[in-house]
Amino acid sequence: MAIFDNVVEAVGNTPLVRLSRLHPSGNLVAKVEHMNPGGSIKERIAVSMIDAAEADGLLSPGGTIIEPTSGNTGVGLALVGAVRGYRVICTVPDKVSQEKRDQLTAYGVEVIVTPTDRLPEDEDSYYGVARRLTEEIDGAFNPNQYFNQANPAAHEATTGPELWNQTEGLIDVLVAGVGTGGTITGAGRYLKARNSAIELVGADPEGSIYTAGPDGDIHQYYVEGVGEDFYPETVDLELIDRFIEVNDAESFAMTRRLAREEGLLVGGSCGMAAHAAIQVASEDPDKLVVVILPDSGRGYLSKVFNDDWMRAHGFGELLEGG
Repeated sequence: MAIFDNVVEAVGNTPLVRLSRLHPSGNLVAKVEHMNPGGSIKERIAVSMIDAAEADGLLSPGGTIIEPTSGNTGVGLALVGAVRGYRVICTVPDKVSQEKRDQLTAYGVEVIVTPTDRLPEDEDSYYGVARRLTEEIDGAFNPNQYFNQANPAAHEATTGPELWNQTEGLIDVLVAGVGTGGTITGAGRYLKARNSAIELVGADPEGSIYTAGPDGDIHQYYVEGVGEDFYPETVDLELIDRFIEVNDAESFAMTRRLAREEGLLVGGSCGMAAHAAIQVASEDPDKLVVVILPDSGRGYLSKVFNDDWMRAHGFGELLEGG
């Protein structure tokens, strides 16, 4: 019988869907990661990081998992924690939607909200608070998705092989948003090992370090869960062939189009990646372009899918009638 023993075993093997209405040429397909049981691609790395911690003796029965997150990694860790009996604490920046905070709470996660405008080294940032709690709580473990090599390893072991098999090795370009960089690094390693000609394209929000550079105009943006203001150890920049910068307005416009034209209710970082992917797919209609859509739009109903929020934050021109 095709029955999983628990929900953690159901992570992965998400479908590829052709985005033929947004890009009629037919050479653009999406990896729909909100089909994972918790609604995002981050469940892949949650399983990988906790498996590795248990194997290395860093996390014991009854222990506590503490992670700074924009929400999705927290949900992934909550799934694992629920099944394996761990307490989970997540620190989140205050720009994270209320839906995401409520979702974490529903899983039994203890959520601590911190100011968004704090640098990673600041003790009051969501990174800093997570570090302090890990030191203070006995039996605590911080997976630290920004430095944990089990993050890209998860995608090298699962996402990459799935993309290769689902396209029968015909994938020419992979487009993915880059936050920790685990997805594009891990999947990219697998794919390039099989065909070095495969191009890896990182989609990046305007204001992030990947396109601005360390001395550039790094600033806040509204798209959640992607981009960075520092270089994580989980990203291999030499592996990525190029980056495409996408601003908030472009990201949110495409996010809404994905729902209304493709029936894909996804998050703002998905719209960002899809905007970049359409640009790439338009360059050569003979190349098969795959874009990663990392999460569900259910965590953003009060934001990108809310007309009042859009107008209040300067995106009214994207709405019908302005």
